[in-house]
Amino acid sequence: MAWSVALLEGDLSYMDLKQFIRDVPDFPEPGVVFRDITPLLQDPDAFGYVIRNLADRFRDRNIETVAGIEARGFIFGAPLALELGVSFVPIRKKGKLPSATSRVEYDLEYGTETMEIHQDGVLPGSKVLIADDVLATGGTLLAAKLLVESLGGQVVSLAVFLEIGDLGGRERLNGVELVSLVQC
Repeated sequence: MAWSVALLEGDLSYMDLKQFIRDVPDFPEPGVVFRDITPLLQDPDAFGYVIRNLADRFRDRNIETVAGIEARGFIFGAPLALELGVSFVPIRKKGKLPSATSRVEYDLEYGTETMEIHQDGVLPGSKVLIADDVLATGGTLLAAKLLVESLGGQVVSLAVFLEIGDLGGRERLNGVELVSLVQC
């Protein structure tokens, strides 16, 4: 397997992020290799490096809101919003948000799922960055993009820590800008 790490131009403080990804064979089912990012989350220096590195890519983009996808997208999205000094809005599974919501249903490999966002979570015309942990097949990120756009938000980019390239997620996103720090 080929790995690559994307760094900002001029970034002198390189950190080998691959060492913080653990392969778990046969999870959640036989034949699947799960990419576990728990080691990254357990190391405050490495996790801080990731958040700062992602934030640096968007500081001059006039982002107004970071939307994080349940559940691990919250782990990256909330500190990214804090680092950028902007609001954070959660995108959650159906029935988890207490106020009026908009929703989108999307296909998974094994069925369908529904995600929701508060109707007042994204203002029309606002610039939104969508954050998640991993890009695999792209279905979840694409659904989140459609959900933000249904509220009138402008999706500036999608940001993930890890991109699993052989699952075709990037191609499914139809040319939407995607920033991923580690690709495998």
